[in-house]
Amino acid sequence: MKRKVLAYPYIVWMVLFIVIPMFFILYYAVNVNGQFTVTKFWQTLKDASKWGILWRSVVISLKTTAICLLLGYPIAYILSNMKRSVAGFISVLFFVPMWMNFVLRTYAWHAILEYALPQLSDFLGLEGSVLMVLVYDFLPFMILPLYNTLSKLDRSLLEASRDLGANSVTTFFRVVLPLSVPGIVSGVTMVFIPAITAFTVPVLIGHGKYHLYGMEIEQAFKLLSGQGDYAVGSTLSIILLISVLVSTVIMNHFDKDQQTGGQMW
Repeated sequence: MKRKVLAYPYIVWMVLFIVIPMFFILYYAVNVNGQFTVTKFWQTLKDASKWGILWRSVVISLKTTAICLLLGYPIAYILSNMKRSVAGFISVLFFVPMWMNFVLRTYAWHAILEYALPQLSDFLGLEGSVLMVLVYDFLPFMILPLYNTLSKLDRSLLEASRDLGANSVTTFFRVVLPLSVPGIVSGVTMVFIPAITAFTVPVLIGHGKYHLYGMEIEQAFKLLSGQGDYAVGSTLSIILLISVLVSTVIMNHFDKDQQTGGQMW
C-alpha cells in the first residue's frame, strides 16, 4: 500500500502534463469555431506538402543521428578504456555546454557564423548549417549512454576473445559491438526523437529558409501572433506524435536484450 502511495505524485504529473494536453490536442483537431467536424483534419492529412516537410525532418534527423553515432561511438569507446577519474572529468567537459539554455546555445552559434566568422555567413540558411548545430546540440546525448554501456562491459570477455586468437578488429565486431547495442539504441533514441521535433535551430540557424516540421506546427498555430488555425496545428501535432511513437516502438524492438546487456554473435 505504501508503494502505491509513492506512485500517486507521478500519476498526478502524468494526468496534468500528458493526458490533459493530449486531450486538448485531440479536441482542437476536430473542433472548428465551436463545431465538431473532421473536415480540417482530413484536409490536413491529404495535404502532400505537410508530409513532404515531415519526410524532410525525418531525413535530417536520421543524418543527425548517424553523424552523432559515428562521432560519439569512438569517443565513448576511448573514454571507457581510460581511468574512471579521467574519463569522468572529460565526460563533464562534454556536458558543460548543456548547462546553458538550448536557445542561448543556438543564438551563440548564430552569432559565431554571422559575426565572428563572417566568411561563413552564407552558410546560414543551408541544410549543412542546421545539421552541424543539431549534431553539436545532441552529440552528448549519444556519448553518455554509449559510455555507460561500454564502461560496464566484462573485460574478461575481451581477454577470452584474444586468447582464442581473435585480433582487435575481430574482437570489436564480434564482442564489443554486439554487447554495446543497448547503448546504441538508447543513444539513437535520445538523439533521433528530439532532432525530428527541433524548432529553434531551423528558425535561427536556418533563417527560416530550411523549413522543418516544428516550424510548420508553429506557423499553423501562429504562436507568436496569437492568430492561427488550431485544427491544422493540432492535426500536425497528432501526426508528429504518431511518428514519434512508431519510432519508439521500432527502437524498442531492437533493444530486446537491453536488460541483459546484449548478446554476442
